[in-house]
Amino acid sequence: MSITLVGPEAEAKLNWLDLTDALAAGHALPRAQVGDTLLQQGGDTLLTRSAWIPGMGVAVKAATIYPDNPKRGIAAVNGAVNLFADQDGRLEALVDFTLVTKWKTAGDSLLAARRLANPDPDHILIVGAGAVARSMVEAYRAAFPRSGFLVWARSPDAARIFADATGATPAPDLQTAVGRASIIATTTMATAPLIQGAWLAPGTHLDLIGAYRPDMREADSACFARARVYVDLRATTLDHIGDLMVPLAEGALTRADVVADFYDLSSGHFARQHPDEITLCKNGGGAHLDLMTARYILRAAQA
Repeated sequence: MSITLVGPEAEAKLNWLDLTDALAAGHALPRAQVGDTLLQQGGDTLLTRSAWIPGMGVAVKAATIYPDNPKRGIAAVNGAVNLFADQDGRLEALVDFTLVTKWKTAGDSLLAARRLANPDPDHILIVGAGAVARSMVEAYRAAFPRSGFLVWARSPDAARIFADATGATPAPDLQTAVGRASIIATTTMATAPLIQGAWLAPGTHLDLIGAYRPDMREADSACFARARVYVDLRATTLDHIGDLMVPLAEGALTRADVVADFYDLSSGHFARQHPDEITLCKNGGGAHLDLMTARYILRAAQA
């Protein structure tokens, strides 16, 4: 078996809506086994995330994080996604790490928004102005082409640069922008909540992306108390990310209040129930989504 190399040039063949359909189809297969490992030498890190899905195969996403690399003119994060064949476990492809991460992260949230947001949202608010924020504009535009975009960032200069690059409108006041938005996507590294539940208007869909550690939060507990709560996968979110751990500990949320995850898509439980309800979905990522995304990218590149 020859090994296929898939680099950034494959992006020209990718489509956001096709990816979300592929992610939904992947969750109709048997439940994934996932596992992470973390090794450190001083301030440098090796992170591996692995997933195995019967019928789809195995992916191992390996990344090195060397914080001092930018001083040498080298990217701080480097990696690759190894795809292994389902039938015999042979290495089938190496897929660009950055490409998989970008499309997995934004595709995860876009799949949730296609099921949970009201159709034809007027304004979509992006909180944060980094690389993930830019990919969210790309992804949301594919599904909601008539929507306008607002952007808020702690740095007004960063928000203006983002707006110039994406066509979004800078929002000087976060509370006002939250009240105007039909969809809100948070893409920050916040450790204290930015979004207050009292600000959310009826019918809003809140998409939490940035927090990934127990000490990170982008939304306060009132957001969870007011919303119908969904996650991409219970196993990688409820006990691992501060956004959920804190309201669970405070009693603002119970495990039974988490309505569904992506493995409930086929049953119809992962869906908005009423136009006026507030919906909230936590994007936790996970190696199984890397596997599904890498498979989609490989198929598109080969086609």
